[in-house]
Order: sequence, then C-alpha cells, then structure tokens
Amino acid sequence: MLLDNISLFLQIVEKGSLAAAGREAGLSSTTVSERLSALEAHFGVVLLNRTTRAISLTEEGRTLLEDGKKVLSEVEDLETRIRLGADTLSGPIRMSAPSDIGRTIISDEINRFLADHPAISIELQLSDGFVDIVGQGFDIAVRFGSVTDSTLRIRSIAHKRRLVCAAPAYLEKHGTPKTPVDLKKHNCLLMRFGMHLDNVWRFGPGAMPQLVTVRGDRVANDGALVRQWCLAGYGIILKSELDVGRDIKAGNLVELLQKYTSPATPVQMLFPPGRAQPRRVRALADRLAVMLQNFET
Repeated sequence: MLLDNISLFLQIVEKGSLAAAGREAGLSSTTVSERLSALEAHFGVVLLNRTTRAISLTEEGRTLLEDGKKVLSEVEDLETRIRLGADTLSGPIRMSAPSDIGRTIISDEINRFLADHPAISIELQLSDGFVDIVGQGFDIAVRFGSVTDSTLRIRSIAHKRRLVCAAPAYLEKHGTPKTPVDLKKHNCLLMRFGMHLDNVWRFGPGAMPQLVTVRGDRVANDGALVRQWCLAGYGIILKSELDVGRDIKAGNLVELLQKYTSPATPVQMLFPPGRAQPRRVRALADRLAVMLQNFET
C-alpha cells in the first residue's frame, strides 16, 4: 500500500491537483485526500501545502518526488526482470524535446526504439522553453545550448552549428544578405524561449564574435512553426543544423553567411538528480545519443 500511495502522490504532483489525480486513477477526491493523509502520517511530515486553489511541494515533498519515482522505477524494473527475463525492458518513459527535432528525428528514433522494445511506452512532450525536469516528472530532456541548473545530471551529446537560412522565394524577392549586418534590412523570423526573445544573433568565426540585433514581423515559441514560416518564404531564420539540414540538402532552404558561422553549440540530455536510472531510460538515452552524434542531413 505504501508504494501505491507514493505512486498516487507522484500523480497528484504531475496533474497539479488531488481532483485531477483522482480522475486519472479512477478514485474520488475524498479517497485521494485520505490516501495522501495516510502517506503523510506514515512519514510524519507534510508533503504538500494545500489551498482551495493550488498545491505546492514542501521540502520533504520534493525529496519524495525526486526519490520516490526512482524507487518505483527500480521496483518495476525488478518485477520485469523476474517475470519476463533479464533482457526485457518495459515500463513508461516521459521525455521532453525541442519541438522541431522532436517531431522529426527524435520521433523517428522513438518509433524504432519501440519496435525493438514493445513493452515500453513513451510520452513525448515538445517544448522550446524551460521545463521543470523534476517537477514535471520527466526522465529525459533533450536541449540545445548550455544548462544553468547545476542540480540536474547532464550528458553532452554533440555540438551542432546554428545556420542562417531562407527559402529561395524569399531571396528572389528581397535579395541575399552578404554580411551579418545586412540582416538588419531583412525580415527575420524569431524564436521566443520563455521570457527571452532570440533577436541577438551571434556570428563568428574567431575570438571576437559579431552580434547583430535583428527584427521581423513574426515571433513564435515553437521552432517547428518558425521553420514552416521560413519554408513559406516569409523571412530568414537562425536554426540548428539538426532542424534545417534536410531542408537545405533538398534545396527548400538556402544556407546564408556561411563564412560567418559561429562556433557550434552543445546538444545535451538532462536527467533528474539521483544515483541510478531505470534500464529502459538508459537504453533510450544511449540510442538517442548515438543517433544525434551520427546524424547526417
């Protein structure tokens, strides 16, 4: 019963309320509240601060969130090995990825992974902004660029260039920029990452980078949408080669300002803090790492 109550606690945090967790589990709000109270009584601490409108984790609740998921995963992994054999992988994986590569190359690799391991299920959430790895219960997150949260486990995968590009139709109509400063005269399609607007583009090479502030008539927090706008001829974008490499190779986009390309940026996988990962998570992480390292457009 203790493990069941810990599982219910994790569901409450993930869903954001006792009522939502109850609906997901097929339990009444009263039953959910009673089982949460029983769990708090077992540990002798308050796990959630509860008001009529919201819940928030106490320090003890955050500890249980971080370690409880690991315990449940280890129990599930042990049961799988006993029931189905040591080589069988099963269970759920929750993953976050940038919207553009998540829809394409990561989704393709997940399809291949699930074909090899049919007892696994994967929930993929796409976001180009900040995600709370621990609070939202993710097992893996793929992200571009540096990571500032020192509590997370980080696995560096590869370094990929960010490319300036545009559709041939846009260039035919508006001309081709020859230097980075020429972008000030062009319509640039911009990404927003949370509160940060990515409108200062960095160019190289060398130790003295050139920074250009650009502007345009379209801004989105979805990288796939920004790329679609570019393909439609609405403007110029700055995107990872993972996102636009295939489009450039197919001739749907043209790479610009090649001699000014800045140093490559890291692609990293993030994991919740903890000593061990379930075997299924390690297996997927290893597959994704090989794919991203060797990906060719």
